Amino acid sequence: MTHTTSSSMVKLSQVHGMTPREVAAMKDCIELLNESVYNLKQSLEEMSRPGSKDSELVMSDIQTWVSSALTDEDTCTEGFKDDPKMKRVVRGKIVNVAHLTSNALALVNSYASLRG
Repeated sequence: MTHTTSSSMVKLSQVHGMTPREVAAMKDCIELLNESVYNLKQSLEEMSRPGSKDSELVMSDIQTWVSSALTDEDTCTEGFKDDPKMKRVVRGKIVNVAHLTSNALALVNSYASLRG
């Protein structure tokens, strides 16, 4: 879903009539979403490795990666603070991803606390 959202943001960035500042903010947002995709993939790969969830260090890394993905998604809209309309459009594109990432972080944190 994060990858699809990132693709959607690329298409949105190609809309004519965007100011240079909006284009720059959109590029930053796309970069942040790509970083989110990377962090979430890293987490999934680590979680699927046999025995990886038994290590406190690995769980800490996973928590950090998922938390970072959530932060990247939130930071994405900050570049549009001077354009409330565009900020709403961008936020609308990433809200589902942010909710799912937040839920994933809650699950990872819950799992880590059960072990600790």
